[in-house]
Amino acid sequence: MANTIHVDVVSAEESIFSGEAEFVVLPGEAGELGIYPRHTPLITRIRPGSVRIKVAGQDAEELIFVNGGVLEVQPNVVTVLADTAIRGHDLDQAKAEAAHQRAAEALHNRGATMEYAKAAAELAEAAAQLAAIRKLRQRK
Repeated sequence: MANTIHVDVVSAEESIFSGEAEFVVLPGEAGELGIYPRHTPLITRIRPGSVRIKVAGQDAEELIFVNGGVLEVQPNVVTVLADTAIRGHDLDQAKAEAAHQRAAEALHNRGATMEYAKAAAELAEAAAQLAAIRKLRQRK
């Protein structure tokens, strides 16, 4: 397929996705990024959130939650090096809600600046995970 781009999504533990796609959408450091074939080369950090991959030849998009990381774009290859990556269907809403609650409580009962920064990061991650779960449920 001439109008596709190769996409690799990997975490420290495993390769989550590798294949041809029509486009990729993910949360860049400065906002949401849409990547199509022959995109200008780019390297940027990514925030916690959903990576949406329109797999070539399929109607449904692949959804992967990432906890941040780095994106490298070349004209024919997109590489997502994620700190943590979870396939959309493996996301656990109960765990994400519990993590969100714990982080919100830690933020409210903060002590040191370092604890505040950690709690804020955990809250952002849990909120992004819950948003990914909502997005996945809307598609069904």
